[in-house]
Parts: sequence; C-alpha cells; structure tokens
Amino acid sequence: MFWPFLWVSCMKYIFKNKPVPLRQDFIIKPDHTTPANHFQLNTENLILQKVLDQLPQLIWVKNKQNKYYYNQALCDYLGINLNLANTDDCKKFIHPEDFEHFHLLWQHALATQHPFEKECRIKHHEQGYRVCLIAVQYPENLDNAEWMMTATDIHDHYLKQSQLTQQVHAQSKMLDASVDCIKLLTPDGRVSHMNRSGCLALGVPVNEKKFGMPWLNLLPVNVHKSGQQALTHVVKGKNARFDGMSIIPGQTPQYWDNILTPVQNEDGSLQSILCVSRDISQQKIAEKNLQKFIEIDELTGLYNRRAFNKTFKKVIQNARHQKQSIGFLLIDLDYFKHINDTLGHIAGDHLLQILGQRFSACFKDEIIISRLGGDEFAIIVPHLSDEAELIQIAKTARQQLDIPVCYAGQYINGGMSIGCAIYPRDAQNSSNLLRCADVALNDLKISGRGGIRMFKSTMFKTIELTTKQLALARAIIHNDKIIPFYQPKVSLKDGKVIGFEALLRWYDAQDQIQLPSHIFSAFQDYELATRISEIMQLKVLNDMTRWLESGLQILPVSINAAPVEFLRDNYAETLLSRLAQFNIPYTMIEIEITEQSLSERGSDYVVRALNLLKKTGIRISLDDFGTGHSSLTRLRNYPVDCLKIDRNFIVNMHDDVSSLAIVKAISQIGTSISLEILVEGIEHLEQLDALKACDCHTGQGFYFYRPMPSSDATQLLQPLIITQS
Repeated sequence: MFWPFLWVSCMKYIFKNKPVPLRQDFIIKPDHTTPANHFQLNTENLILQKVLDQLPQLIWVKNKQNKYYYNQALCDYLGINLNLANTDDCKKFIHPEDFEHFHLLWQHALATQHPFEKECRIKHHEQGYRVCLIAVQYPENLDNAEWMMTATDIHDHYLKQSQLTQQVHAQSKMLDASVDCIKLLTPDGRVSHMNRSGCLALGVPVNEKKFGMPWLNLLPVNVHKSGQQALTHVVKGKNARFDGMSIIPGQTPQYWDNILTPVQNEDGSLQSILCVSRDISQQKIAEKNLQKFIEIDELTGLYNRRAFNKTFKKVIQNARHQKQSIGFLLIDLDYFKHINDTLGHIAGDHLLQILGQRFSACFKDEIIISRLGGDEFAIIVPHLSDEAELIQIAKTARQQLDIPVCYAGQYINGGMSIGCAIYPRDAQNSSNLLRCADVALNDLKISGRGGIRMFKSTMFKTIELTTKQLALARAIIHNDKIIPFYQPKVSLKDGKVIGFEALLRWYDAQDQIQLPSHIFSAFQDYELATRISEIMQLKVLNDMTRWLESGLQILPVSINAAPVEFLRDNYAETLLSRLAQFNIPYTMIEIEITEQSLSERGSDYVVRALNLLKKTGIRISLDDFGTGHSSLTRLRNYPVDCLKIDRNFIVNMHDDVSSLAIVKAISQIGTSISLEILVEGIEHLEQLDALKACDCHTGQGFYFYRPMPSSDATQLLQPLIITQS
C-alpha cells in the first residue's frame, strides 16, 4: 500500500504547474545565468527523481514539452540506459507478437485520450520475455503530463493463474468426458453446475451455462422421496446414497446410483453438494440375470430353496395383512435314492425334470412351486379356501407320477409322499409351517410311504419317538449290542424241531434283553436297516458255522428282511457273497419278507432279488400273510415257498368265527398250490388242536418254545450230532 501512494504523490509533485525534467535531458544545471529559484527547483526534482527511482514499477512519462522520463527500475529491468523519444521505441523491448496489438491500442488511446491496459511480454535483460501488465493513462490531476505508462511484472502470477486456468479447463474437460453425471448443488438443492453427461441424462441442453433449477425437479417422480431424504442427510453433513430409475420417452429405462457428498467450509458450514450419478443399467441387468441364476433351480426351472424361503415369508406376510389362509405341501419322492443307485443319477435328474415340468403345467400361476433340493419339492397355495382344496391339489401333484416316465427305454418307478399344513391354523410363520408339513410327511413315512398326510399336533409325539428310536439304534450298532435269538419251528404232529427263525434282540445299558419294537423306526431307514441286517446275518452265519464245526447237524434258519433293504438292488448278491464266505449251504437259509415288500414302489427289485435267491436253493417265506393287501396273484407269480399265518388270527380263533375261517382258507389255498403253511403265535393246546383240524402242519409259538440265545439253540441240536464213522 505504501509504494503506490508514494508513487502518486511524487508524480503529482513533479508535474505540478510546470514540466520538470527528471533525467539529464530534463535537468538544467546551474551556471552564472541561471536564476537561483530555478536552480532550487531542479534540486527538488533531483530529490524526487531519486525517490521515484526507488519505486518497483517500470515508469515512462511524457510531459507536454515532449520531454520523457523513465525511472531506474525500467532501465534495470531492460538492462540498458534508455533514450526513448517516441512510442515506436517500445518495439525494442516489447515482444513482436504483442507489440502490434499494443501499438494499435496506443494509437487509439492517443487519439481518444482513453486509458487502457494490456498484458505484454517485455524483454528482461536476464530472464528473457516476461509477462507484464502495461497501463497507459492520462492523469488529469497531473497538469503537466501528457501521458504516463507503468508496467508491472506479473509473470509469476500469470503462470500460476494460467496453470490454474488450465487445471480448471482440464478438470472441466475431464468432467465432461466422464460417463457419470456430475452436478454441483447449492445448499438449498439447486443446480449450480452440471457436466455434459448430466445434461444429456436429464434432458438439459449441453451448452446450458445458466443453472439454478431445483435438482429434485429433474428427477423422476418415483424417486423424489428418496432424493429429498438424501438432501436432508447431506445438509446434516452426512453422505447419502440412493438408487433410482429414469425413463426418457423413446429410450430404454435407465437405472442410476446417486451419491451425494457435502462440501464444507473450514468452519464446517455447508458450501455446496457434490452429486455423482452413475448409470448402473447394465449392472442391474446383470443383477437380474444373477438373481434368476441364484433363485431358479437349474435342473427343473422351478424356484430353488433360496427363492422359496424369501417368497414364503412374503406370502405369509401378505396373508397376515389380508387375514387369509395359506396351504403348504412338502413333497418327497419315495425311494428316489435307489433310482440313482440302480439307473444312475442321469435317470434321477430326468425324473426330476419331468416332474418339474408337469407341476408347472398342471397348477395355476398363483400357486408357487419350488424344488428345495434332492428329491424334495414344496408347493405354496395362497388364498386357500379350505382343507379340501389343499387335499385336491396334493392329489393332483401325486397324479403326476401316475403318468409313465421313461428314460433310455426303461420306465422309472417312483412314489410320492406329501405332508400338508395350513397357515394360520397350524403355524404362524414360515419356518414353523414348514416344520409342521415335515412332521406330517415323516408321520406318513413311518406308517408306510406313499400318500397324503395332514398335520396334527399329536404328530409331534410320534416324531419325538422316532428320533429317540433312531438315536437308540445308532447307539446299539456302535456299541455292538445286537444279538440273534432263535425261535424253533416245529412239526405240529409230533412237536419235533425242524428249523429256526432268527429274531433280533439287543442288550440295554443294564444288560437286559430288549425287543426290536423299541427301535422300530430304524427299519424304515435304509442305512440303519441295512446295517442291522448285516450284523444279524453275520452273527447268524457265525453261529451256524460254529454248529457245523461242533459236528451238529444244522437246521434251516430263516432271516427277516425289511422292505428298505432291497432298494439298492443288491440284496441277493450281498447275501450270497456272505454265504459263500462262511461256506453255508444255500438250502439251510430261508428269507422272510412281508407283503408290504411286494406292494410298495420298488417291488421290482424285491422280485428280482427273490428270483435270484430262489434259483440257488434259498427258500422264500411270506410273513404276516393275511394282514396286508393280500393278493392271490402274488402267490402265483412270486417265488414264494411258505406262507406264515399271522398270530392275530390264532389269538382270536375261538372268539371270532371269521378268523378261524381265514386260517382254514389260507391252509387250503396253500395246500392246493403246494405252499407250506406255518402258523405263528401258538400258545395253548386248544389252538394247536384247532390248527391240526385245519390241516396245518408247521408252527411256532410259546406253547413250544420261546425265542432263545444261541447256546440254548445249540442244546436243541445236540440229539442231531452226526455219528462219526
């Protein structure tokens, strides 16, 4: 502030009233003819000249007497002693490219007496051309000045400003080159700047320079609320983010990810808001495709478990609000594992694909079908009217397997078990409703696979019992507590022992003998049933080998087989291999099966195994005959050697005429088709006499013998010791 003030003051003094020479050509040196007062004035001018020479500005002045003054700073800057007589002499130190325009401005200024400023490059004696700000003016308060030119070196400032301008320009070009829509908003949410992409996306002219419109007005109506919430967060100094979709007529809808960031002053106040919007349309498309991939079962095209869980919760939530009922079916394919094991996984996948297609075709759109995994399906029925409707839908589902499914020239046999539950009657949320349907399904499997079972609260007790039995069976197997007991088969005529039936027994924690009824559920499980059967067979064969090695003449032993044991279609081969291992004659073994084995899905595997065993000389016995869905066709077509009449008929013979009639009928049928008849559960002499009258020849029961351990059975074989020659 000091130097400009001093400069103006000096100049006013120099040009007051009269022209004052400030260089040698201005100064009048004193002599004997010079007046004293003139000499004094020149002395003052010399003093002012020295003061002005201290000023940093480059100064060049012309007074009205055509005298010129240029200060020391100008001489030092140029590195020469100047002797300039007119404006054309400036060409010596002003850059030629700048001089032409400067000269025109100067000529115009001389003619009009108008001041002007011009940035020109002036040649510094050491640093070359440097940018200076030249100002030419006609000061009215300096009476003796015609014009005055000052030059200020602004080269460093110019470079910084130029760099800043270039940076701003580059940044602006970068912003315009960005595919993101970048907007600068005022604190009250108005647009103050927008890049090219932003203009194109929002339908604003690209060359628009005047902004100020409310930012929210540029957004689609459906995202106004989200945009307002974002502004509210940013005003509080927080970052905000939201998604939105914009639709411009004639264009594909676009999805945008909007990020708002507060730009704050040093004091923390909000200066502006940076809004960056990115087009995520391709990402959204990819997400939808990925969503489809992760929520659709690739094999069947139905919803998978992930989508099912999400959809199930939404359906129940809607039903809760609308106070409606929902039906739910949990479907399990019976013996699906043995299809994979025998025909291969490709055949199993084919069955699942066909079933998925049939489900999709036979149910209306509002019914939601999903494959939960493996051979398990689920069906959600919104807006359920009553239980009868759900049962009908379940029947329709089961009927889809009644239609033949063929793969590689073979028909795939399959069954279906369905557990049913209803919201809100049975459960209040999706997880509990799924559990209820699962309980109903398991209850159905326990009593025999195939069918439809509605959930009842009492089923929880059954499931609890099943769980305990399965756990107990695993413990018995692990601790090797299984032991075979033998119940003799006798001739009713003379009571002579003619064979044994091997019965499962096991020791409890107190070493007490327990019955298989305590682990009944294990015989419905393939893995457990097969493992128990293996242990029983090995121990029975081991006992028979020991009897042979002791010189006893062994009797035929019958071994029970659960239906699930045949599902791998290797039962016969496995048994024959074990018999060969122990060198036991095939004729000494009899296999007992139930009618259930021949009536369930998968019975083809049972028949194949029985035929193979029959060819080797192993006898086949049909246990509990008359208690199931008995069919005379089975007796004719299946390789059965013996019919075992269930003990329930024997217990009721004297009180129930029909029971006695059934026993007589079975005995007569067996005799007529050359089948042996064996009666179970004989406990009294009266029963024995009645059975003899019915022409029954073989039986077993407590009247003769109770089941006994191997040591007691050995004693019965003692009279049959083979005499050594």
